[in-house]
Amino acid sequence: MAKPAQGAKYRGSIHDFPGFDPSQDAEALYTAMKGFGSDKEAILELITSRSNRQRQEICQSYKSLYGKDLIADLKYELTGKFERLIVGLMRPLPYCDAKEIKDAISGIGTDEKCLIEILASRTNEQIHQLVAAYKDAYERDLEADVIGDTSGHFQKMLVVLLQGTREEDDVVSEDLVQQDVQDLYEAGELKWGTDEAQFIYILGSRSKQHLRLVFDEYLKTTGKPIEASIRGELSGDFEKLMLAVVKCIRSTPEYFAERLFKAMKGLGTRDNTLIRIMVSRSELDMLDIREIFRTKYEKSLYSMIKNDTSGDYKKALLKLCGGDDDAAGQFFPEAAQVAYQMWELSAVARVELRGTVRPVDNFNPDTDAKALRKAMKGLGTDEDTIIDIITHRSNAQRQQIRQTFKSHFGRDLMADLKSEISGDLARLILGLMMPPAHYDAKQLKKAMEGAGTDEKALIEILATRTNAEIRAICKAYKEDYHKSLEDALSSDTSGHFKRILISLATGNREEAGEDRDQAREDAQVAAEILEIADTPSGDKTSLETRFTTILCTRSYPHLRRVFQEFVKMTNYDVEHTIKKEMSGDVRDVFVAIVQSVKNKPLFFADKLYKSMKGAGTDEKTLTRIMVSRSEIDLLNIRREFIEKYDKSLHQAIEGDTSGDFLKALLAVCGGED
Repeated sequence: MAKPAQGAKYRGSIHDFPGFDPSQDAEALYTAMKGFGSDKEAILELITSRSNRQRQEICQSYKSLYGKDLIADLKYELTGKFERLIVGLMRPLPYCDAKEIKDAISGIGTDEKCLIEILASRTNEQIHQLVAAYKDAYERDLEADVIGDTSGHFQKMLVVLLQGTREEDDVVSEDLVQQDVQDLYEAGELKWGTDEAQFIYILGSRSKQHLRLVFDEYLKTTGKPIEASIRGELSGDFEKLMLAVVKCIRSTPEYFAERLFKAMKGLGTRDNTLIRIMVSRSELDMLDIREIFRTKYEKSLYSMIKNDTSGDYKKALLKLCGGDDDAAGQFFPEAAQVAYQMWELSAVARVELRGTVRPVDNFNPDTDAKALRKAMKGLGTDEDTIIDIITHRSNAQRQQIRQTFKSHFGRDLMADLKSEISGDLARLILGLMMPPAHYDAKQLKKAMEGAGTDEKALIEILATRTNAEIRAICKAYKEDYHKSLEDALSSDTSGHFKRILISLATGNREEAGEDRDQAREDAQVAAEILEIADTPSGDKTSLETRFTTILCTRSYPHLRRVFQEFVKMTNYDVEHTIKKEMSGDVRDVFVAIVQSVKNKPLFFADKLYKSMKGAGTDEKTLTRIMVSRSEIDLLNIRREFIEKYDKSLHQAIEGDTSGDFLKALLAVCGGED
């Protein structure tokens, strides 16, 4: 077992068993396996309650007492996934890794995901122990076996990782950071083709501390995260390996949280992955993995294992997990900062926002107006031309086309488009043709007209727009509908929800930076209204008003600091606590504000994913977001989408829509990631 660094807190879920007696445990296991059938409950209870070091002592005592191999007896008595898990726990970690790699490269085909997971995540010391264990267990050279079973750049990077020679010096040279950024940029983005050797050398040998600074500088220099360049420049298993290396350098526990989530989401469970991670991380960083898992996926690892597995296998996995984190969103005190560190790395704070639709070069409104008239004249409609022109012009250019169309033909382009196209395509194209503020105003009007109110649309727009955007929407609403947006909201909503929406619709959010003293006061108010503060300091009504004021009027940088102070003060996450303590539309609007503050592109990526998942598509939400974010941050949304859902927005649209609507959406999407 790898020991934590001097002064570091132990973050495993399995500890040495107090009052340990290896002979007594060996005897208990022998009794559990003696005779007809075996006492699986006793086996799992004992083995999951001992550390790996203690299990090795039990193996030795078992051999001394009974002249038998404990692992062989366990294999004989147990079956299936439960056997694989228990036997995995009985091996020293380097031998467990060696067995996993041997299985991954034996027989027909290779389990590349297993190779990537192990070799991308282990420390130098763990790699050296793995190589030695492989040699000892199989009398073969691991490097030679990997070379024999893989090829190309994927093979080269695996061999580099197998050397276990990553630099470990935490003293970072700023000059070398800049040089590596330039070398990576020139090897990928600036080069016709890609110089894979530079990626292999830098990502395979530099220290973690150094590479984290390289990634930060790369983002500042190129405007895109290193992951986006890897996806654009590399491919196949090599691309997956390099992305895994980057994830492990950023945060190994976050990498494993993501692997565990993917092992259990959807139909079927990837049990080999689940077992391998639960066994290998149980004495290293399981508490951190659990913490990140709950923060990132809004459910505990414990509850997901419980719902996705069964029988003794489930019981053993839950023991390794070590506890349920779903208690009202509470953090372990030691890990309370993990969540906020994730937020501070968010794209909102660091990434330049970029749309996918930009002004076209050599723009000629006269030519475009004529082409559109021709596409709609006579029998039939040339939808391809309409889609091509409108999705490849900026909104400002589209307004020029409208004016030119009116001047040339004395006709209203919007009216002509309405008469020629229909359905989802019409909604998308006409949406793109409207000035953004008028488009948002129309979406708000639609959300409030007729029977019932579309609260989700009201929340999505009002909780995410900037002051300037809100003021432009209010002006457009008045122009188009001869009524103020505030009056419309007052007529169509009620109670506390109405007050929140009207507060957002004033467009008076502060735009200054953070105020730490004020942030602590604001965090205290949040703690009191969410009923997790020790001492309430005011009546409920005034607290509600103050809480609304904080979320609806404080600047984004200030609110990020409030959320951090809230975690420090309470060991709770504000978003999870709002979800637990509040309900209905009030909860939904506050959650939308918090998510937007944390990472607005991720908020929209989630909305897009939900609009397309499951049976049926929510075309209105899909269209609204694609239109409204196309020139603001759709490129950032795409990156968040693929990062969270392991598929590109382009692929999701392709799998969920069809015909001309599909063509237009893909054009607005702007590319495949």
